[in-house]
Amino acid sequence: YEKDYIMPREIVCLQVGQCGNQIGTEFWKQLCREHGISAEGYLEDFASGTDDRKDVFFYQADDGHYIPRALLLDLEPGVVKNRLGRSAQRNLFNPENIFNAQSGAGNNWAKGYASAEGYYEEVMDKIYREADNSDSLEGFILSHSIAGGTGSGMGSYLLERLNDHFPKKLIQTYSVFPDYKYQSDVVVQPYNSLLTLKRLALNADSVVVLDNTALTLIAEDRLRIATPTIDQMNSIVSTVMAASTTTLRYPGYMNNDLVGLVASLIPTPRCHFLMTGYTPIVLAAQEEAASGGKGASASGDHVQKTTVLEVMRRLLQPKNIMVSTSTKKGCYMSILNIIQGDVDPTQVHKALQRIRERRLVNFIPWGPAGIQVALSRKSPYVDTKHKVSGMMLANHTCMAELFKRALGQYDTIISRNAYLHQFRPEHAMFAEGNAEFDSCREVVQSLMEEYKAAEGPGYTTWGSQDLPPGDDAVDARTAGARPGGGAQAEEESY
Repeated sequence: YEKDYIMPREIVCLQVGQCGNQIGTEFWKQLCREHGISAEGYLEDFASGTDDRKDVFFYQADDGHYIPRALLLDLEPGVVKNRLGRSAQRNLFNPENIFNAQSGAGNNWAKGYASAEGYYEEVMDKIYREADNSDSLEGFILSHSIAGGTGSGMGSYLLERLNDHFPKKLIQTYSVFPDYKYQSDVVVQPYNSLLTLKRLALNADSVVVLDNTALTLIAEDRLRIATPTIDQMNSIVSTVMAASTTTLRYPGYMNNDLVGLVASLIPTPRCHFLMTGYTPIVLAAQEEAASGGKGASASGDHVQKTTVLEVMRRLLQPKNIMVSTSTKKGCYMSILNIIQGDVDPTQVHKALQRIRERRLVNFIPWGPAGIQVALSRKSPYVDTKHKVSGMMLANHTCMAELFKRALGQYDTIISRNAYLHQFRPEHAMFAEGNAEFDSCREVVQSLMEEYKAAEGPGYTTWGSQDLPPGDDAVDARTAGARPGGGAQAEEESY
């Protein structure tokens, strides 16, 4: 246990595109608040002597100030420089890790992918430098959107290259899915999403889905914000990202590394798309007001009393889950609740027993599954109104509905060959026909079918009937098992 403190498992964060950099910047603000690090990177006077693991996400410069293990990547010069230049954190990041191109991606996956190929050596040099700066690198976290140009195209290219260059390192993404209820200004969004989903299925070990549809509803209904701003939405996302890494930064007896955290949630390599839930939800600005003694504003998810049972019960409610598909249909493959606060373990056992008695959760019929609970300390530097807060990471078969929705939007525009002329000249893979689109559709279709099959008792033999006896070929259904990736992650956790 003491050795874990001496040898932290470092994680390098890649922020790609406008969306990825916006949520990434909010994530680092939250981490600095929780570890008592100033906007300039220096440890605050009140934050000395704690036994947290800053080294997982930060490293120290020669003068002692902390620098995030982060790369800020964008194909347009304005987003990162302008936003970062106006923020208090403008001197926090290593300037050598900021990459801005002039080309832009024009909300086009093909252009983003092709541009990333052109900057391959420059970007990979930065990634290798950060990896070499780690004593015991555990993996990468990539934040991006699947619907635009840079986050989807460049993000897809980086996933493939990370898979090639670091086959034994874990790759986790925080992927923002578009709001399907509103007509997007990006007419090729269905193409961008499908092309990215293929890479997420085949090249990532874990994908944390951040659904804009659900986030908007949470902001409107739970926080009572009539018109949520981008910053308010990003604040919700940063809270989730920080909470999901709290056991890595404030370690206990379990889930002290990313591999163990992910392995407990993913029963088979392909089913690695995770949903999140969080309660009680309070925006960072409200927490700052509360810690300053001003009291929180009226727009918050108010809870009269937070107990372990109440928090765990609320985490299972669809209105607190950040995916816009209903968990009332289908079943859970796995659940991990990260409970923060001063909690007695006996309260956890009583809460689990009550949930079991009330049959609030429907689990898979083909294997052992249950609610795992990790108790984590709260940051001593962030005052909150609530004694107990909870974060849920779960794997649920309702993810199939997300893929079905993406396929439906894609089929609508591909049936008319609409907007394909925007892809043809950008990359050779689109020059001759729709083979790449067909391949992506096949992968996403099989992923949807696998999640649906996981609801039944015959899932353990699903897909085997299509393979000849003794055939070692890997078809689209099993192609997601990365060498040294997801399969290894499961093995190492036991």
